[in-house]
Amino acid sequence: MSGRMAFAGAMLMACAGPVAAQTAPVAGPPVRQEPVAAARIAFDKEGETSVAVTGLADRASGRRLTADDPVRAASISKLVVGIAVMRLVEQGKLDLDADVSDRLGWRVRNPAFPDTAITLRMLLGHSSSLTDNVDYVLPLDAEMAAVLADPRAWDAAHPPGRYFRYANLNTPVVAAVMERATGERFDLLMRRLVLAPLGLEACYNWASCTPAAKARAVVQYRKRMPTRDTPEFVAGCPVTPARDGSCDLGQWRAGRNGAMFSPQGGLRISARGLATIGRLLLHEGRLGEARLLSPASVRMLIAPQWTFDGSNGDRQGGFLCRYGLASQVLATRVPDCADDPFGDGRPRAGHAGDAYGLRSGLWLDLERGTGVAYFATDVLDADAGLHSAYTRIEEQLARGTRP
Repeated sequence: MSGRMAFAGAMLMACAGPVAAQTAPVAGPPVRQEPVAAARIAFDKEGETSVAVTGLADRASGRRLTADDPVRAASISKLVVGIAVMRLVEQGKLDLDADVSDRLGWRVRNPAFPDTAITLRMLLGHSSSLTDNVDYVLPLDAEMAAVLADPRAWDAAHPPGRYFRYANLNTPVVAAVMERATGERFDLLMRRLVLAPLGLEACYNWASCTPAAKARAVVQYRKRMPTRDTPEFVAGCPVTPARDGSCDLGQWRAGRNGAMFSPQGGLRISARGLATIGRLLLHEGRLGEARLLSPASVRMLIAPQWTFDGSNGDRQGGFLCRYGLASQVLATRVPDCADDPFGDGRPRAGHAGDAYGLRSGLWLDLERGTGVAYFATDVLDADAGLHSAYTRIEEQLARGTRP
């Protein structure tokens, strides 16, 4: 997502703040275009309760979408990273409140606030004061230390820990810290910590996905033009090539370039796989025989760390008003918030995704023990929602009125 939650329902409502009407989006001329493909899976703790898919995974070949086809899930990737981070915290390999400089081996500071340490809690919660004013899509041979040394990467007006500003750059820094703590390449680490234990055929930036999964890739479109994951794209370099055009993953060094495997948005996973992630969280960190997290860690992951109060962060036009550790909370009942694509006022925890023409969502109604995972390709930014800051297509997918 480039711009735009406590565990029980009662706890979520307690965090909602004073009751106020959701702010309606500004009316304008309707813009309508049907997605190229869309998938929606509703689920509860026991399993899937409904599955609906429509459209084409690949317009060029005419291949139709299935619920098992992997798609670039955009910023839902961050939530899955959060699960892995909490596993490492439980194992004693990471500390949410330690200075990440100690792990990385180089100093990470906002130049305007050089005495304030940057922590994983700040990075996961987007209060680190990092911004996306510098490119967070880095070539294979980039040095992240040099990127973070650029004052343009930082918000000079707000000290770390005091102000919410959603920035994709936070997550590559988290990935670098994870690599330094374990000595493992980020995409392989994510497979070990989260994807493999859940039996998911998923990967970050294709490098560790099977040939069969790659053959089922969902192509992403914008105005009917492919933007990501055509067969040629999937067969090419799985990361952004080095500055000389080469693609030698042997150049990887732990923590040098946490952006290599696109931790902020590069997870390739099916709608069914997203529903599995959701069911893990509904079950408080356990699914079947796999215990990934303790209930306390799940609560910490999705409990709001920040709630918009009118001046303490960038709400992105009402789209973001509560945020946890790599997780969003919907239906914030404060003025100037329009973060309820469901339109029913119920708090839900999860994350939205928005990139390369795709919109996605994974949302859990923790009080009712239900959830929904969805995505659609080729969604127009101008196709405004009818009752929220989300698009019309997202509102329909959330409410189950499509596909």
